Amino acid sequence: MRRKVPGQHRHFAKTMRTDATLAENLLWQVLSNRQLEGFKFKRQVPLEGYILDFVCFEARLIVEVDGFQHAESGRDLARDAFFHGQGFRILRFWNEEIVRNLDGACLTILSELRNTGG
Repeated sequence: MRRKVPGQHRHFAKTMRTDATLAENLLWQVLSNRQLEGFKFKRQVPLEGYILDFVCFEARLIVEVDGFQHAESGRDLARDAFFHGQGFRILRFWNEEIVRNLDGACLTILSELRNTGG
């Protein structure tokens, strides 16, 4: 199902894909092309006025990879509450968590994916 996305959001998402952090690139290497047990992820997806780092629509799972600018962010809390209300689950990782322990992050994501019944 195609969604109507404002042009500026689409452009911003495309820019974010191009300028991804090291952590986002590392995680995308694992999540792309259904490499994580066949679950399809998309990255930098504009949805409801927000840009999601990674999302698996079939499992209703959003994965965010955050830098320190997100520490104690009220906007992130409001955003998470909104998406929880839409039936999504959200996992948040710090950039350093991904860089230092990619396998651990992937195991956490996989565990959450398996809890959906796929």
